[in-house]
Amino acid sequence: QVQLVESGGGPVQTGGSLRLSCAASRDTVSNYCMGWFRQAPGKERERVAAISRGSTTTYLDSVKGRFTISKDNARETLYLQMGSLKPEDTAMYYCAAEHWPGAFIPCGMRGASDFGYWGQGTQVTVSS
Repeated sequence: QVQLVESGGGPVQTGGSLRLSCAASRDTVSNYCMGWFRQAPGKERERVAAISRGSTTTYLDSVKGRFTISKDNARETLYLQMGSLKPEDTAMYYCAAEHWPGAFIPCGMRGASDFGYWGQGTQVTVSS
């Protein structure tokens, strides 16, 4: 059973930085497609960034150049380094994991409905 636990959220001012972490159960980070999603009140959950087993990364256009997704396979931990934060980045951020043996659709094109394992979320609030 895959377990994911996020941490690192909190309040921050516009222009500030935060690093989110997602601690995963054994053999998850190294073998699964991992993603960071966010959901603001009244909005759909959107994929912020994803990283494949081979460490190929993809980003939501609005966060390119500001956010960086990375992982530490040995520590089974996923990260999201967020910089130049804006009020519109305010949301609950979720870590997600999944794998699709033999599938042709790459990790970076997978949406929220494709992921079966989720953390409980960590709130990020950016004030102006």
